[in-house]
Amino acid sequence: MSGERGPQVLLLTAGPLDGPETPGTDLARELLGTVPHVEYAWFRRWWGRVRRAGEVPGGQGVSVISREGAPSPAVRLQILTAAVLSARRTDLVHAVLPVGPGFAAFSRMWPRVAGRRPVLHTVPAAVEGADLADCRPLGRTVALSEATARQLMEAGFGDVRVVNPSIRLDLWPLRRRQERTPPMVLAIGDGGTEEAMLSAGVAARAGARFQLVLALTGDGPGAAASRPPEDLLRGIAAREGLLDMEVLRHIGDLPGLLAAADVLLYVPRRMTGRADVPPMVLRALATGRPAILSDLPEFAGLSDTVLRTPPADPHHTGHLLRQLLDRPWWWDRIAERGRATVAGRFGPDRCAAAYTRLYRELLS
Repeated sequence: MSGERGPQVLLLTAGPLDGPETPGTDLARELLGTVPHVEYAWFRRWWGRVRRAGEVPGGQGVSVISREGAPSPAVRLQILTAAVLSARRTDLVHAVLPVGPGFAAFSRMWPRVAGRRPVLHTVPAAVEGADLADCRPLGRTVALSEATARQLMEAGFGDVRVVNPSIRLDLWPLRRRQERTPPMVLAIGDGGTEEAMLSAGVAARAGARFQLVLALTGDGPGAAASRPPEDLLRGIAAREGLLDMEVLRHIGDLPGLLAAADVLLYVPRRMTGRADVPPMVLRALATGRPAILSDLPEFAGLSDTVLRTPPADPHHTGHLLRQLLDRPWWWDRIAERGRATVAGRFGPDRCAAAYTRLYRELLS
């Protein structure tokens, strides 16, 4: 790994890395900027509207024809064809792919068409149990949480390692809490929009005063179709007494938005198909913003870094939100704990060391 030429690794994802953020592409982008002494090949769009500022760092881009970059069937077929050809010219294939409805067929087909190159498979999102039927491991498997690792091992994936996702703290520095009235509650709407609004309504009726900002910006499969229409959201807001609410369907300045927020609220009922630890949660904790999350198995690794609440319990969540907004000393304690935990458990050095060891094991 430290010789003249690093290993050549094909980073296999369901969509191009310069397209919309999905659990797989977001994690793969972090790997490109984190793991040293590796020559990565990754998939990019050949043409189309640029969706993000800057360029994916490092490595060699393998182009696929895609205007929007979404992992459509046509784009996946192109990536599969290019991956089969590229795999034979690399030392290792690192697949960053969720285990979804089509994974069983892919897992049986891959070794027949791509040869016997070693494969490391990182599962970037929580798994639906039914999707594991007839699946075969692609090679050594990595999960992002103990809950997903146990699920995969029970399905016959062998000894599944757990490697926490990473976040670059230099890109998400600690920010002082802004003195603003009313405070801002930033809610992630990916799967928990109505739960967040109902919880905010409970907090408002209990006397809390705040602005609710709903971020409905997820780019995962089916995300656009699952976003509630504006009139439905406004109807819920009126019924719950949420007089100060803003809906964001695009975020232009995410660091600025997190700096302006006081609390991050993310209360989905389940995490299937979503990143075990969403990047937005790590970014908020790194910035020094307390987070209230559903008490789901995937979040267990965050332990007491965040405040956890029973899923689908707006009454409990709302009163927890009111208490956090009303107690500055508690806010400070949770914010400090979150930043320290992210630095200690989710720093890029730990992630790089873990994947470097795995690459060495597979290439030895």
